Amino acid sequence: MGELQLTREMKRNFILLLLPVLLFVAVSRVRVEAAADGKLESIGAFADPGASDALKKVLDQKGWRVSLADGAYCDIWLRSTMPAGKIDQSGAVYTSLGESVLIGVITFAKATTDFRGQSIKPGSYTLRHALHPTDGNHMGISPIRDFLVMLPVAVDQNPDQQFKFEELTTTSRKVTGTNHPGVLSLVQVDAAPAAPKLESNEVNHLIFSAGVKGATGATMPIGFVVKGRAEQ
Repeated sequence: MGELQLTREMKRNFILLLLPVLLFVAVSRVRVEAAADGKLESIGAFADPGASDALKKVLDQKGWRVSLADGAYCDIWLRSTMPAGKIDQSGAVYTSLGESVLIGVITFAKATTDFRGQSIKPGSYTLRHALHPTDGNHMGISPIRDFLVMLPVAVDQNPDQQFKFEELTTTSRKVTGTNHPGVLSLVQVDAAPAAPKLESNEVNHLIFSAGVKGATGATMPIGFVVKGRAEQ
């Protein structure tokens, strides 16, 4: 009887010890599933009829589709090779990207909002690099000054065109229909992932990141918020 009681006590103690482990695993699984806000899959070449052949030519032949729980959200095509550039300004992270340089194209499958919370219609937009001005109107929007300005592909036909900042932001107002350009926030990526990936950060921004070949042949990391808005 004593041995039987001892066996029961051992089983009970084992279960008590195991419960926290099982609970941790269950909670961790819930967190992982909750963090999986989107799905990323490869797609074919960019083929929007409104885009110029010159634009299509500089893009990678493989694109990436971001899907959410309710279906396709956006498609992304990065430039196959980034041209050489240099920015030497305080707060800039993507210093090897020239100002206004084309980095890719994004096509939204449904109406959405940009990083400022402005309405964006479904359609295809070029993505060009820019820096937030160092004024009080832009302080605190993002930890870095780099961001992407969206232009309709119908008005951005030459991928190698260079825009002055005012011209770039003024043209982008066609995207929002407001006095502000349509923008997506670039984020700092320490190293290029082995393959493009999608992940959520601590404030639930959905971030696409990838490696892009630079003019020297080296791979540079790039990442930007595809869904989410500035905190303020």
